[in-house]
Amino acid sequence: MATSTSSKLNKAVKQQYMGLPQGDKVQAMYIWIDGSGEGLRCKTRTLDCEPKTVEDLPEWNFDGSSTYQSEGSNSDMYLIPAAMFRDPFREDPNKLVLCEVLKYNRKPDDNNLRHTCKQIMSMVENSHPWFGMEQEYTLLGTDGHPFGWPSNGFPGPQGPYYCGVGADKAYGRDIVEAHYRACLYAGVQICGTNAEVMPAQWEFQVGPCEGINMGDHLWIARFILHRVCEDFGVIASFDPKPIPGNWNGAGCHTNFSTKEMREDNGLKVIEEAIERLAKRHRYHIQAYDPRGGLDNARRLTGHHETSNIDEFSAGVANRGASIRIPRAVGQDKKGYFEDRRPSANCNPYIVTESLVRTCILKEEGDEPTEYNK
Repeated sequence: MATSTSSKLNKAVKQQYMGLPQGDKVQAMYIWIDGSGEGLRCKTRTLDCEPKTVEDLPEWNFDGSSTYQSEGSNSDMYLIPAAMFRDPFREDPNKLVLCEVLKYNRKPDDNNLRHTCKQIMSMVENSHPWFGMEQEYTLLGTDGHPFGWPSNGFPGPQGPYYCGVGADKAYGRDIVEAHYRACLYAGVQICGTNAEVMPAQWEFQVGPCEGINMGDHLWIARFILHRVCEDFGVIASFDPKPIPGNWNGAGCHTNFSTKEMREDNGLKVIEEAIERLAKRHRYHIQAYDPRGGLDNARRLTGHHETSNIDEFSAGVANRGASIRIPRAVGQDKKGYFEDRRPSANCNPYIVTESLVRTCILKEEGDEPTEYNK
């Protein structure tokens, strides 16, 4: 199995240095989304004392011409701290700092979808929108081949791998366990994990998170996964259909509810929201992957537990529908629904924003409504 050379470095030697005292200084790793809309970048600075809130963190900058975010002739971009987590790699008192990106004129970068999401979430605070996102991903060797698969062939067909146990069924559990514990340490609202249907494919769940926190926590969970995989010498892929053919793709099923939906007779509110979603299918498909639906077209075929990308559907306990109402919700007449359309590489800020726009703000049409700031 092709693993990176860096993973073979002696980790015990590294630990000798990581155990050295750092005095009163704090290392803050600033993290941001690059111009691809999918990639994460990071760099570290030293602080004189431990920050207690995001407001204690200074702004910073970076060279946007090297991250697909600006021209070389005017390349400085601003990093604005937005959310702070404990650092599971350097440990306390060090921090992970998720940042928004501003251009040279201090306007949001084109891929700074957090900026608009936060505005929309502030408009619906009284509805208390809750989200839970189920992040599927695939472990690959550095050669791009799925981790643990035969080098010149395929493993046995799907069936025994979902929530499987055993060396012939679960490929890469060490990575999953390390990621789970690192997220808990960091303060990420991770709530579960399991092996998925395709071998070398896994899922972790984040939530429930309210409003803007959903995007913040999922992006940091993704960052931590990439860093854990780096230590193990493998790659975490969020490609919605990493292996063509008779293999499951990878999504990011999004569970959503409002205060009204969670209260008695909330099922009526859920059904009304689904009716609005049905009329706005095209808008959501465009929002649910970074390429306006092109990535999801490879996954949403109507097979392998997916709906057809061109058709909207909904049903109780139906994993082949666009929207699934869990059976317990149908019985209790209240709760939440699951949107199964978002791709594994979706941007959680635009996914959660679009659900709020359609279900709470009751927008219509293929374009988002512009509001006065």
